[in-house]
Amino acid sequence: MALSATIYKADLSVSDMDRGYYAAHNLTIACHPSETTERMMLRLLAFAIYASEGLKFTRGISSEDEPDIWEHHDHGDVKLWIELGLPDERRLRQACGKADQVVLFAYGGRALPVWWKTHAGVLRKLDKLTVLSVPEATLAALDAMAARSMQLSCTIQDGVIWLADGSHNLEIQVETLQRDGKQAP
Repeated sequence: MALSATIYKADLSVSDMDRGYYAAHNLTIACHPSETTERMMLRLLAFAIYASEGLKFTRGISSEDEPDIWEHHDHGDVKLWIELGLPDERRLRQACGKADQVVLFAYGGRALPVWWKTHAGVLRKLDKLTVLSVPEATLAALDAMAARSMQLSCTIQDGVIWLADGSHNLEIQVETLQRDGKQAP
């Protein structure tokens, strides 16, 4: 018998002062049986950072043709493609061919620096690609916030990201490895 996804609900309030975006999102997140709650919470964080009215979760981990999160233009083309993990560079190249902007939230503990060293040269040729690194401590802190029903508030100002619920108030650490194909300073 196949396991079914676990459903999480999140009321997410976003105040992104850097982009001038302020909105509340009522989200339903399906956590695939093979997905950890850390990864599911990272998807939620990625949504909060790039929040917009058109941003949507996809079938994600259970689909090879879709990212974890995406946004489409009104005419149907992909505006934003958000990927998580340490994907094959071929997948990222294909995503850059399909979308105006591609963002990778890379994580993986000790495997991350090795993956980045191996792929950085090729990935820097992709001028639509931004690569953000998420440390394990941040993932663990996000995992501690996971609940089947969540009330979350995300504030972004001057590049600093804060995520809060009734019990936690986290300053989220995300390092930019590459922005639009250029190595981050």
